[in-house]
Amino acid sequence: MSDNNDIEVESDAHKPAHHNTLERKCRDHIKDSFHSLRDSIPSLQGEKASRAQILDKATEYVQYMRRKNNTHQQDTDDLKRQNALLEQQVRALEKARSSAQLQTNYPSSDNSLYTNAKASTISAFDGAQTPAQSQTATREW
Repeated sequence: MSDNNDIEVESDAHKPAHHNTLERKCRDHIKDSFHSLRDSIPSLQGEKASRAQILDKATEYVQYMRRKNNTHQQDTDDLKRQNALLEQQVRALEKARSSAQLQTNYPSSDNSLYTNAKASTISAFDGAQTPAQSQTATREW
């Protein structure tokens, strides 16, 4: 029975030392975390600052980054809307182009389509000159 009492006395004596070791580890971890937080804040990098200053600057920096993030998100949303509008315009232009190509395959009675010297069809949409425009341009030179 005396052996059990000796073990209990030793463990009781060991408890404060163990507790102190755990407390030291906890304080060291908190200290390292504050140093890491301080180094994450651009205005405090490499500076010596109190824990209160670190927390204040960290709060300011988080708020600044949130505003910046919101601005970037709005810019991204605006660009997505612009992209959607441009894609819609591209589809409309492709549709108009395809209907213009159908007209070249089935010429109408108007004089908007002509054949060049290589026997390929030229549309007024291509920016080509009609024979009358070509003669006028030649006469002006």
